[in-house]
Amino acid sequence: MSERTMLESKAVEDRVDNDSEWDRPDDPESTPDCSDGTAEGPGRRPRWPRLLGAVVALALLATGGYLFAAGQQLRDTPATANLALTDTEATTRVTGDVSNALGRIFSYGPDATGLAKETAQQVLAGKALQQYAALFGQVEKQAADQKLTLTTHVVRAGVTRLSGTGAHLLVFLDQVYERRGRPATTASAQLSVTAELRDGHWRIVEISSI
Repeated sequence: MSERTMLESKAVEDRVDNDSEWDRPDDPESTPDCSDGTAEGPGRRPRWPRLLGAVVALALLATGGYLFAAGQQLRDTPATANLALTDTEATTRVTGDVSNALGRIFSYGPDATGLAKETAQQVLAGKALQQYAALFGQVEKQAADQKLTLTTHVVRAGVTRLSGTGAHLLVFLDQVYERRGRPATTASAQLSVTAELRDGHWRIVEISSI
């Protein structure tokens, strides 16, 4: 064999060896390890969509439970239980009953105190009736001695709290005092009033000045 033929044969062998090295993997450790089962092989569906769906379902259940509890709490708050905010008819009724009662029991003349006392038995109860009865003896004596006439008008009354059987009101009064031989004088008063519904009628059970 000639020297040229030997050189050409040697060159072909070198190219074959180089091509074989490119076909071999560089490092056995670089081959992905599929032993944990997480690799997505041919024909296998990935598990992460199912896991994501479960998480979303749990989140929706938790959110629904929270919204239900919040709605229940909102329905049970004192603001929504106050009928003064929602029941116009009941609010008007208690305002009218209390205003009428105050005007009658705090209006009298020197010869007409008995009417106020009788009215008090009908529209007052509990602590309010006890206080009124304890003070009325002084009222009768003062009215007789000074020839005093007292006229009371409710200027404004507002219901701050109302339930099916109880109510609290703020009441503003104008009172005109007339003594024989003297000019009439006017005074204003503010009352905190608690009333209870008894036998179909609102009766005042507590009165205090504010």
